[in-house]
Parts: sequence; C-alpha cells; structure tokens
Amino acid sequence: MQKHLFESFLKHTLYPPKNFKPQSITLSNGILVNHKDIGVLEVSPSNANSHVVISSGIHGDETAPIELVDDLVNEILSERVTPRERVLFIIGHPDAIHAHTRFIEENLNRLFANENPERNKECLLANRLQAHVSAFFRSAKEGDGKWHFDLHSAIRDSKHYMFGVVPASTPATDIRPLVSFIQAAKMDAVMLSRTPSSTFSWWSAENFGALAATFEMGKVARLYENDMTEFDALKSAFVALLSGTPLPESDDKHPFLMYKVTRTITKTDASFSLTFSNDAANFTYFTSGEKLASENDVSYWAIEGGEAVVFPNANVAIGQRACLLVQPYTPDLSLPLFVNVDAEPGSVAAS
Repeated sequence: MQKHLFESFLKHTLYPPKNFKPQSITLSNGILVNHKDIGVLEVSPSNANSHVVISSGIHGDETAPIELVDDLVNEILSERVTPRERVLFIIGHPDAIHAHTRFIEENLNRLFANENPERNKECLLANRLQAHVSAFFRSAKEGDGKWHFDLHSAIRDSKHYMFGVVPASTPATDIRPLVSFIQAAKMDAVMLSRTPSSTFSWWSAENFGALAATFEMGKVARLYENDMTEFDALKSAFVALLSGTPLPESDDKHPFLMYKVTRTITKTDASFSLTFSNDAANFTYFTSGEKLASENDVSYWAIEGGEAVVFPNANVAIGQRACLLVQPYTPDLSLPLFVNVDAEPGSVAAS
C-alpha cells in the first residue's frame, strides 16, 4: 500500500501517484483497509453491524472537516483506534481543496440526485462518489445500521457554531439515534428539513434509508489554520460510534436547540433579492411581518411567530435555494421522530 497513505490520507489525496491503483491491507489488529480510489478509503472489521460514511471536502474551502477525516483515518491506520463498525471515509474534491474554493465549475453538493451528464469535473465526481457509496451500502446485510455524516463548514458567521441539517426523505426512518449522536457531539443545534435537496446526505437518506445529516463545523479557514480542539467532542463521538462503545454523555449545561424548516425560498429569476445582507449570520431572526426577499412582483414576509434565516445567498444560480427559513421545534423524543418529504417532522411517518 502506498507509503503516503500511512503518512497522511489527506496528503495522498492531494498528491496522489500518477499510477494509482486500488490496494488493500490487513492491519495487525485484523482490520481490512481498502484504498478504493483517490480520496476514498474503506475500513472493514469482521462482523460489523453498522455501515458509516464520513465524507468531507465536498466543498474544497471547508477545511476543518477534511482535517478531522484525515485525523480519524490516521488513528485507525496507527491502530490507536480499532473500529468495530465498517466505515467509508471520503475527501471529495482535491482540485477545489488545492484552489481553496467551494468548487471549480458547479456546486458539487447540488449534484447528488441521478447520474449526471459528464459536463464538468463536479458531475464526474458526483457520479463517482455515488457509485462508491452505493456499493458500500448495498453490501450491508438486511437490518444493519446505515449512517452518513457529510461534514462541511459555513461560509458565514452563525448564532450556532456547530449544527446539523437532517434532510427530508421518502423512507420512514426514526432519526432519534442521529439526534442522540448530535447531542453527544456537543453540537449546538439541529435543523429538520421538509423538502428534497440533492445534497450528498439527502441522497443517502433517500436511496438507502441511512441516518444522514450535513454537519456544519464552524467557519471556512485555510487548510491547517483551524483550531481543531473546537471539534474534540465531535471526534470523540465518531470514535465511540465506530468503536461500538457508548456515546459520550450529553451535557445538560451545553445549550442544544432543535429547529424545523418552515420554508425554502428558491431563486427562480435574476431579479431575486434579499432585504438583508448575504453576510447575515445563520439563524438571524426576523419578527412576524418583516420583509425577507422579493422577486419581480412576489414578496416574502416572515410568518406568524417569526422566522430565522439559514444559508442566505441571493447570488446562487437560478433554480437553486436562496435561503432556508426555520422556527424552533421541540418534539417528544419518547416517540419516533420522522423527517419526511413535504411533511411536518413528527412521530407519524408520511411514507
């Protein structure tokens, strides 16, 4: 197996050999490591009951997730961590990492829906990553657990430094184990969607019934300029999940909020504009009746109870999401919690 992989999964991904071929090795603790592709590494213990995808680098300038994945792989290859669950690690877009930009031609995290036409590098990447994840999940036994954590960093400030976004999917999957993980990782909030989104995490939830979420880890920074101690709790939760040990105790002193998406505002015309800055912090709150956006003769106003805005961006391509609007939500977690397409999140499955 390539020496650089054992030095750094990230280093190998950014500077791969020209003659790369898939390789595998069995570690001294019996763990099978299969380097399937540039930026794609599968770790397989025997008798695993869960199958976990941890992806990063889907946007190249979101570097804390990339460093975390590299660190987790190093812990496994050095045998400081012995996983009991199967895991697929992904560093998705090396060219964008080199360029320190979100993407080269097209937003990769909007291309996970179907087989893409081969019009640019991002389409080819999306097709390749979908193929790897499909093979990974399809080799699971019936009844096995499936998880997908797609790790990102926000491009703006946020009232919640770390938060999760749970996609809405057609399969009826009780997401309470995912909520428990997010709390154990000491994240600040979770947001429950209600519409499909063609993101990587949605694709796994929709096609494989995986417990899936997009995690926003702080704010974008240059590679190796992140304070990775800020994500120690998330790393500890990942190690526990992969090792088959109990998750860290959630801290009642650590604030944790849940939100439900009330609306998605999509840009359908070049005239679209927000009434506030694109730089507004995630979860900025607007009181009932405040104007939020306009497009031609259509205006959007905050609904009764007010709404907070997440991921605002008036400069997206036509047809893409310009922002999400959310309200606080407190479910009864003694009951199942489903997040289905075009339905209120709750204990009754819509599919």
